[in-house]
Amino acid sequence: MTPVEALRRICFLLERARQSHYRVDALRRTLESIRLIPEAELSQRAESGTLKQLKGIGDTSAAIITEALRGEVPRYLTTVEREHGDESAWEGSELYAALAGDLHVHSNWSDGGSPIEEMVLSAVELGQEWMALTDHSPRLTVAGGLSRERLEQQLVRVEAINASVSGSFRLLPGIEVDIHLDGTLDQDDDLLGRLDVVTASIHSKLRQPSFELTPRMVAAVRNPRTNVLAHCTGRLVTGGRGTRPPSTFDAEKVFRACLEHDVAVEINSRPERCDPPDELIELARDLGCLFAIDSDAHAPGQLDLKYLGCERAERLGIPAKRVVTTWHAEDVLAWAGR
Repeated sequence: MTPVEALRRICFLLERARQSHYRVDALRRTLESIRLIPEAELSQRAESGTLKQLKGIGDTSAAIITEALRGEVPRYLTTVEREHGDESAWEGSELYAALAGDLHVHSNWSDGGSPIEEMVLSAVELGQEWMALTDHSPRLTVAGGLSRERLEQQLVRVEAINASVSGSFRLLPGIEVDIHLDGTLDQDDDLLGRLDVVTASIHSKLRQPSFELTPRMVAAVRNPRTNVLAHCTGRLVTGGRGTRPPSTFDAEKVFRACLEHDVAVEINSRPERCDPPDELIELARDLGCLFAIDSDAHAPGQLDLKYLGCERAERLGIPAKRVVTTWHAEDVLAWAGR
């Protein structure tokens, strides 16, 4: 195991377990610091005790690097594996095993913590066939939402990444686009037309009365660019941001619009969201809606959170054929480009 492999595994496990992002951020800074340094130079520095002269390396990361260079499993990794590495639950889910992709993923181009390339590499290692990159839209400035110019730059990067993976994996250019108060989408229509996937969500005025929020959501669902309705109630049930009650809207009317316009209802796998609530998933199920089990990952290890969404979907009787994230990329593209 190389130092880079050891550090990536530690970060992945800590992210999946949703441990302190400060610790993970420090280790990822170490990763970036050593990624392009030849192993011979790292070994020389480890022997001379000068690893900490490199930017981003402290006592903990220096020990991880040194032990990996000696051919040992770093003690820090052993501890993290013992505390967070049990994957037996993941292996027990048929729906999780059937997943092929993800329609809601963020990178450090908006409010994610890792480069696009690192998110792609982790998705490949998890056995995914494809993934949609859905960084935020311009209005969400607090999350680094992408202007038209930055999104155009990201499209160039996505094209280059797809060229580099040579067809073994497909990165779909997409966006998590905010839904304005009038139900329009927060990006130029011509640019949305250049994307493979548009995941639409509400981040503002979540406490609107139902008679205002319902037509806002229906208008967004009826937009021919919209493919996925994400975390539809906006609720928070746990976590560092506190709790937030679900928005109030006519769910049957909104989900009937999803059914009519072939828009998937997202089952958001983040444990702090657990959105939609069970009763709304059951309503969408009974109406005949499609679903997207998504990670809403903001870090590589969080890509595995889809297990939690699969657990809920299996418990509530959602068949795999109605989960678009179990489909092959070509089928997703055909559906999304309808």
